[in-house]
Amino acid sequence: GELVDRLHAVNTRAIDLTEALLLLSRADQRSFTREPVDLSLLAEESIETLLPLAEERGLTLETSGEITPTIGSRALLLQLTTNLVQNAIVHNLPEQGTVWVTTTVHPKSAVVTVENTGEKLSPQLVSTLAEPFLRGTERIRSEHEGVGLGLAIVKSITQAHEGTLTLTPRDAGGLRVTVQLPAAPAHAGR
Repeated sequence: GELVDRLHAVNTRAIDLTEALLLLSRADQRSFTREPVDLSLLAEESIETLLPLAEERGLTLETSGEITPTIGSRALLLQLTTNLVQNAIVHNLPEQGTVWVTTTVHPKSAVVTVENTGEKLSPQLVSTLAEPFLRGTERIRSEHEGVGLGLAIVKSITQAHEGTLTLTPRDAGGLRVTVQLPAAPAHAGR
């Protein structure tokens, strides 16, 4: 029974890795259809999907924002927001932590920001977090078995959408991740 469980875990991890690499490749090749997308709706969908994980870990999820229109792949941008929220949940305080998800629209950009509580992170460590297969060594929850591609995928999707990704350590501990994408044309002239 233990061997079957172990094989199942290894197989699941291999499937997750393969899917993550395929997603990364697709984003890198920019081979996707662009359509109007509201980042605030994708953020809400990600939060709804990951709420059970947050509750299981005793975390609070807070969201605020406004309609945040951009142009891109709905599927890739949903993956982006889901990866950000999941990372913020997994790499948080062991109890009573918080994740904040905010969407804002500016004259030329649509922005989603995900912040979390957690250990204090050095700027040097933070600068490596979006590299493939690298993970922060100051992890709170070492039992999480990610493949080390979450933020690398976010970075690739952001670049494929002509956006910018900014990772900043929070003074109180934890991380602030900001993705800035071009605003949808109707909002670009505001």
